[in-house]
Amino acid sequence: MRQTRKLSSQELLKKNVLDAGLCTGCGACVNLCPYQVIYRDRTVQLHSCDLSDGKCYAFCPRSSTDLSVLRKSLFPQADVTPEIGVVKGYYLSRAADSNLRERAQHGGTITALMELALAEGLIETAIVSSSERQVNVPVAIKSKDDLLQNSQSRFTVSPTVATFHEIAAENIAKIGVVATPCQALALAKIKTYTDKDASLKKDKLKLVVGLFCGWTLARDKFTELLKMNNIDESAVVGMEIPAGKGILEIYTPQGNRTIPMKEVENCIREACRYCVDSTAEYADVSVGAARFGNDWEEMRKWNQLIVRTEAGSDLIDLAVARGVLEIKEAPSEILKELKKAALEKKKVAMKNIVAKSGRENNLLYLNSNDSLIKGLLKRSGRKK
Repeated sequence: MRQTRKLSSQELLKKNVLDAGLCTGCGACVNLCPYQVIYRDRTVQLHSCDLSDGKCYAFCPRSSTDLSVLRKSLFPQADVTPEIGVVKGYYLSRAADSNLRERAQHGGTITALMELALAEGLIETAIVSSSERQVNVPVAIKSKDDLLQNSQSRFTVSPTVATFHEIAAENIAKIGVVATPCQALALAKIKTYTDKDASLKKDKLKLVVGLFCGWTLARDKFTELLKMNNIDESAVVGMEIPAGKGILEIYTPQGNRTIPMKEVENCIREACRYCVDSTAEYADVSVGAARFGNDWEEMRKWNQLIVRTEAGSDLIDLAVARGVLEIKEAPSEILKELKKAALEKKKVAMKNIVAKSGRENNLLYLNSNDSLIKGLLKRSGRKK
């Protein structure tokens, strides 16, 4: 009887992730070997590989993932919430340095935390996103000035985990990463991987600061949108989505421009439609814009801050003690709104996942036996 050949890890990655439109562009499969690279915002396989246990597939945030195993390995279960993951503490925060706040996105919390981690020797290198002609690229940073140069948000993907692989192979013992939800999930899979070589790398991962993220933009589509609106792509220095206005603000040296969100939504990366995480649930701390309340100009100067791990809690305590971060207890209604928004994204993603697979017991990269996933299926109007 003829036996069916088992697909290699690379073939599984191509079939189940790349060809399926699930690739997030996080870079988890890059810089492990010479066979895969990032071109613009796409993952490209250059040569064939026959490894059946390759890390390219194991580390991918869209390969088969049992989130319940990750949660139990990384977090105290008593702190898990179904909407936004583990919550040890929830605050409004901002950098104490007003100059930093002016130069950074929103309250400057992430820049302040990474500066502190570098200054205190908690990490030797910070991996953050930079921008070259609106293509986000990860950079390894060791100085405060370099952090400030890369403190504005871009809404295109960055292969951040690829740079983690590269830096972890060097003689650097302590690495901190600013990561989107999919990147944080890939790093969590690296943390829990049992291979000896992976263990050497994961021991170097000392800090993950997560970014709230609803979606990223497909670079080619967004480039075309900018052209249609007569915006010079190379002149764009920053972006913002003001709360409640339904527009994307584009910052250029010649002045600010706006594009209706209805047009921007057509540029959203397909993989983002199947993501159930908007708050970087697998980070040590997660940071997002404070988009609540009636006074947007006041709230845009603050961040929402979720503390998830002991390492995250220690960092925030140190930041307050050193006077580099201002925090205040967030009103309960703000947390309620955040949970509501996060749950809505999960429900929409679950509907999209089931529609794509065609079956409720095939949830693409998710385990249908996970109790939280079962709950999401029910909340999204499914039977399970």
